[in-house]
Amino acid sequence: MIGKSGSVIPAINQENGARPMKLIGMLDSPYVRRVAVSFHLQNIVFEHQPLSVFSAFDTFFAINPVVKAPTLVTDDGTVLMDSGLILELGERLAAFDLKLTPAGFDAHVRAQRIIGLALAASEKTVQIVYEHNLRPTERQHQPWLDRVQLQVVAAYRLLEDEVRQADPWLFGDRPVQADITSAVAFRFSREMLPDVIIAEAHPALAALSSRAEATEAFGAFPFS
Repeated sequence: MIGKSGSVIPAINQENGARPMKLIGMLDSPYVRRVAVSFHLQNIVFEHQPLSVFSAFDTFFAINPVVKAPTLVTDDGTVLMDSGLILELGERLAAFDLKLTPAGFDAHVRAQRIIGLALAASEKTVQIVYEHNLRPTERQHQPWLDRVQLQVVAAYRLLEDEVRQADPWLFGDRPVQADITSAVAFRFSREMLPDVIIAEAHPALAALSSRAEATEAFGAFPFS
């Protein structure tokens, strides 16, 4: 299986000539990208179909009438959505040594906190971007924008505190879901809100992001 940048993705879930799964959505979405990077690290076979929920609405609608990215079409044609639920499937498909969730209870709880902060930061970033890009200027509600910006800044402040403990990754010598989602979210917010989320104010996150972006898995599915 060939990844977006030409990298080979080894097969573990392609048996008896079954069609590979299809991941639908653009890689500028943190939700799509975290699934693509995770599946790559787990050696899960899939094809990435970069459809926009905006410019390719009709094509996306024909696959999933809800038009939600990411959408995953399994090898039997089942349509799934929501990155968290899709990643649960990945955990079931992945070999034991390629799972992205820490095994210990305390580590699992901490990982879930980190992922929750990163997802909250992503969600608030999306809300700001949509308000600026989709709503007419005269209809934008500045008090609401101020509140959402306060939330995204708070999420990254708390995430920075967590990520300072990474050595080199948060839970050992390889990236797990907490690393992936944190790095994907930070790159997304830096690209979308460069005047709000500044690398110099988040040195640990900036270092984690740079380390992650230098890996083969992140390079196979670059922010675009």
